[in-house]
Amino acid sequence: MRHRIAVVGGGPAGLAFARVLHRHDHPVTVLERDPAPDARPPGGTLDLHEGLGQLALDKAGLLAEFQALSRPEGQAMRILDPDGTVLRDWRPRPDDRANPEIDRRQLRDLLLGPLDVQWGRGVTRVVPGAGDGVRVRFADGRQETFDLVVGADGARSRVRPALSSVTPHYTGVTSVETSLDDVDTRHPDLARLIGDGSVAVYGVNRSLVAQRNSGGHVKVYTKFRAPLDWHTNLDPADVEAVRSSLLALFDGWAAPVLALLRHGTAFVHRPLHVLPVSHTWTHVSGVTLLGDAAHLMPPLGVGANLALLDGAELAESIAAAPGRGDLDEAVRTFEERMWARAGKWAKITTAGLERLVSPDPTEALALFDGVQPS
Repeated sequence: MRHRIAVVGGGPAGLAFARVLHRHDHPVTVLERDPAPDARPPGGTLDLHEGLGQLALDKAGLLAEFQALSRPEGQAMRILDPDGTVLRDWRPRPDDRANPEIDRRQLRDLLLGPLDVQWGRGVTRVVPGAGDGVRVRFADGRQETFDLVVGADGARSRVRPALSSVTPHYTGVTSVETSLDDVDTRHPDLARLIGDGSVAVYGVNRSLVAQRNSGGHVKVYTKFRAPLDWHTNLDPADVEAVRSSLLALFDGWAAPVLALLRHGTAFVHRPLHVLPVSHTWTHVSGVTLLGDAAHLMPPLGVGANLALLDGAELAESIAAAPGRGDLDEAVRTFEERMWARAGKWAKITTAGLERLVSPDPTEALALFDGVQPS
């Protein structure tokens, strides 16, 4: 029996889910609200861990292709004091593939492969128990029915309300992101500062990280503790006003570090929201969640990895479930496994954010030393 399955969201979780089902010759409908793959910037680079994201890609039959695209040298990390002093300069061994980097766009294109994604299909509501299945309502007024609807639609999930009344809450930490292009040619001094991977600087209740992507592109992320409305009197479209505000916030830091902000092109405001550490729900037949829709946590290098593995594991469980009752039991069993794993990582990342944006900058250094191999 072929179950009628839809996954809402064309990010890492949804595409990994669909790609593994496709590998098992099981049809799946991918519903994505964006009108096209390149409708918005895909974001920065991701480090995929051996036992998480890489395991998911192996389940999808894509590990070799990932290894050909990924950048093991991108694991390098340099940490500076705000005055520019180099505190740590860690570089991976040539054969180290524990957490190689890959651009989000490259990962998305790898996962898309032969999948038939329905672009521009914005979901507004999911209604379980609708007669012969689960009803999906779309922004254009149409609706369709499926045996299983998987919500992989991120922090502002439209599927989540069918299972849980919980909504993400603000962590007290805001991130403002900018970027530099063609850094090796246009800003060679900054290219040397960043190296092959990332450079991080930690101060009192604030941090700045610059991370190399492929093609000479660099993403710069500032994080700082502030009220959610800290930017009320600041026009986000006024690049120079935002730049000035950030330069004032990081006043006194070393000139090369501040140059990462001075040369940034545009600025994107991202207040960091999370779901409760142990977010679970009472199982509802025909609906479940993956990735950030299920367990949104601080962005400390784990979220995309968990999303990929969520998608791959659920797909494998479904592929082995012949009947509708088996399908429901497969989903229920998967949810319990996902909750346990996500709860563990949510605790780790929540504690990690507290240490990386801390009144005591040595907390960040101690955290780094605790996770790097000797």
